[in-house]
Amino acid sequence: MTSKELLYVEDALGHENFMKKCACETSKKLQDQTLATFVKELEQKHTELANKFLNLL
Repeated sequence: MTSKELLYVEDALGHENFMKKCACETSKKLQDQTLATFVKELEQKHTELANKFLNLL
């Protein structure tokens, strides 16, 4: 993997971890259960994507 590709993967990993954190915090604050469930699903999706990026390293 080139250094440029590594920087891209690290940047993408950082974005996914940020989105995962935001989704987690938001789902805890929501009162609408349907919306909270949807945001928890988004959190899971971002966790899966972060794991895929980690596997590239």
